[in-house]
Amino acid sequence: MSEPTIAVTLCFSHTARQICECVVHLKPGSRLLDALRESTSLSAILAKLPDAEVDALQTGVWGRKLAPDHVLRDGDRVELYRPLKVDPKLARRERFKGQGAGRTGLFAKRRAGAKSGY
Repeated sequence: MSEPTIAVTLCFSHTARQICECVVHLKPGSRLLDALRESTSLSAILAKLPDAEVDALQTGVWGRKLAPDHVLRDGDRVELYRPLKVDPKLARRERFKGQGAGRTGLFAKRRAGAKSGY
């Protein structure tokens, strides 16, 4: 009789709109780090990256950042996160500035005598 396993999906996106997913079967009680070591297709992709980028990757399960010693459950989706290239707040500020802050967008139809931004 074979021993029971859990199925875990590993996901990594090297660039925008390019996702690498692979399913790994592990022993119950395996940790997040064990899943990364077991995946041959994922380790082949990570081998192409410079060591500095691999060290900067963060891990998580279903969108929540977790430590590599987190115990996995059947059906978990393990994700590797790249560092952000642009701060989202700064990018939004630049987009808003390009729209013309007072004439278009969210504050275009302001009531007479209202404070700016309301």
